[in-house]
Amino acid sequence: MSKLPSTGIFIIVLTTLCICFGPASSSASGLEGTVIQYLELGPAKHLKVDAHGMTAAEIDERIIRIYREHDFQPFWIGNGTPSHRAIVVRSVLENADRHGLNPASYLVGNIQQFWGNTDAPGLVQLDILITLGMMLYVADQREGRIAPFLANPELFATARDVKVDWNGVREQALKAPDMQIFLEQQAPPYFQYRQLLNKLTEYRQIAVNGGWPSIPVGPTLKPGMQDSRVPSIRRRLSITGELVATALDNPLFDADLEAAVRQFQKRHNLGQDGVIGQQTLAALNVPVSSRIVQIIINMERYRWMNRVLDERGVFVNIAGFEAFAGEPGNMEIEMPVIVGKTYHETPVFSDTIKYIVINPYWNLTPSIAYNETLPKLKADSHYLEKHNMRIFEGWGENAPEIDPTAIDWSTVSRQQMNRYRVRQDPGPENALGTLKLVFPNKYNVYLHDTPAHDLFKRDRRAFSHGCIRMGRPAEMAAFVLGGKENGWTVERIEEIVKSQKRQVVKLEKTMPVHILYRTAYINPADNSLYFFEDIYGRDKILAAALFNTAKR
Repeated sequence: MSKLPSTGIFIIVLTTLCICFGPASSSASGLEGTVIQYLELGPAKHLKVDAHGMTAAEIDERIIRIYREHDFQPFWIGNGTPSHRAIVVRSVLENADRHGLNPASYLVGNIQQFWGNTDAPGLVQLDILITLGMMLYVADQREGRIAPFLANPELFATARDVKVDWNGVREQALKAPDMQIFLEQQAPPYFQYRQLLNKLTEYRQIAVNGGWPSIPVGPTLKPGMQDSRVPSIRRRLSITGELVATALDNPLFDADLEAAVRQFQKRHNLGQDGVIGQQTLAALNVPVSSRIVQIIINMERYRWMNRVLDERGVFVNIAGFEAFAGEPGNMEIEMPVIVGKTYHETPVFSDTIKYIVINPYWNLTPSIAYNETLPKLKADSHYLEKHNMRIFEGWGENAPEIDPTAIDWSTVSRQQMNRYRVRQDPGPENALGTLKLVFPNKYNVYLHDTPAHDLFKRDRRAFSHGCIRMGRPAEMAAFVLGGKENGWTVERIEEIVKSQKRQVVKLEKTMPVHILYRTAYINPADNSLYFFEDIYGRDKILAAALFNTAKR
C-alpha cells in the first residue's frame, strides 16, 4: 500500500459477503505462482471493493506493489497453514471492538471463511484478505474512520488533519517481529485514550451485568428526606462508584448519599448542591448504552490528532469548560474557562503558544464593531470615550486616530465601518482583561482574562465570541512562562498588571496548546471519568456517522 492519494485516506469497504477472485490457472506452481495469477486477476475488481479516494485499479496497483516487493511470497502463510503472525492479526481484528471499532470493517467474516483452507487458491485468498484487513485496521487507528468527515466535512475537518507515512507504516507492519506489539502501537498513544479504553471495558461490563436502574420521576429529593426511590438511587450510584455499596435498601437520604450525589454532580458538571432535582435525575437516568457510545466517540476524536508523545502543555476542554496545564496524567493547573456561545463556537485545533501580552489592547473584530459597537455609537457618539476605546482610520499600525464625535454614525454602513479600527486600551474594563496568551492561528482565537469573573460561577459557561476566557489568568501565564524557576511568579505578573502598561513577553520555549471537544474525559486530578453536556450538538452527529451509516 504505497503512498496514498493526497486525501491521506485508506478506507476500503467490502460490498459483497462472498469473496471470490475468480479461478486461478491450474498451471501455477506453488504459492508464488498462485499469488501472481490472483493478483493479475485484480483482487479489488473481483472483490467489488469500493474505496474513498481510490479506484479499484489503484487499490490493485498497491496490492501488487506490496507483494512484488516480497517476491510474490505470502506474508501470512507458512507450511500450508496460517502463521503465528496471521493468528495474531486475526485475533486483533476480531477484538477490534475493544477499541470501539467494528470487526466487520476489517474483513473478519471473510478471513474466517478461508481460515481452514489448505489448497493454494484458498491460502492465497486468505493471505490477501489478512493483508487488507490488517491495513484497514491500522488505517482506522492511525487516521480515524472516514465516516465523520463524510458526514460533515466542515464540522469534523480535524478528522482528516492527520497525515500518515503509509510507506513507512507498511514496512513496519509487514516486517514487524512482534505483530501483537506493532498492532497495539497503532492505537492513539495518549493518556486520555488509554484511560478511556479502560473505562469502555468497565462500562461494557456494567451493561453485561444489566446496567443500572432507572429512577422514577417525582418531587425533588433533598438530604433528610425518605422516599421509595432512594434505594434505586443508592444502587445506581453504587454501580458507578460514587457510593460504597452498603445498606442499599435504606430509604433515607442520609449524609453518605448526599456526598455521593455531590460527587456524581461534580462528574457531570452539575451544581454540587447534593439535591436530586430535574437535571441530576436526568443525568442519573442516561442509560449505560448511551454512555458507552459517548466513550467510543470521544476515543475516536483522539485518532484525529497528530501523533506526538504526551507532553507538557496547555489543554482546554470546550465541553467541560475547563483548562488544564501540565503533563497528561499529572496536571499542575486546573481552572474554569468560558468558551464560545452556540452561535460563536470555539474551534477545535492544536497550536503553539508563542508570547503573552500583559495589559493588552483589544482590537474589536469587524463583525463585533458593526453588529455591537456601531448601534451604540448611533445612540451615543461618546460611547467609545466612556468605555476607554479609541478609533483609527484604517487597520495599519500607523493609522491616524480620529474623533468619533466628528462622524455622523447614523449614515455609516457595514462596508464603511470596516474601514475603521476600534481599539480598547488596557484597563479594568478591557474585554481581554489583564492578559492574553497568543498562539497565532487562522481562527483568531486565544486564551485571555475577562473583567466579567462572575460568569465563572455558572456551571454552563458558553458566553464568548469564540475565544477562551480563563478563570485564573495570572496563574496560567506564570506556568507558561516557566514559573518560579524562570523568575515568573503570579506576584510578578500582578505587579506588571497594576502598572496598566502594555508588555509583550516572548516565551523562551514555545508551548503546545490543544483546544479539544471532549464530552467524556478523565480528570487527572482524581482519575475519574467525567461526562459533559454536548453543548454544540456534535456528539449526536458523530454518533450517527459512526454507528448509523452504511459506508465507513
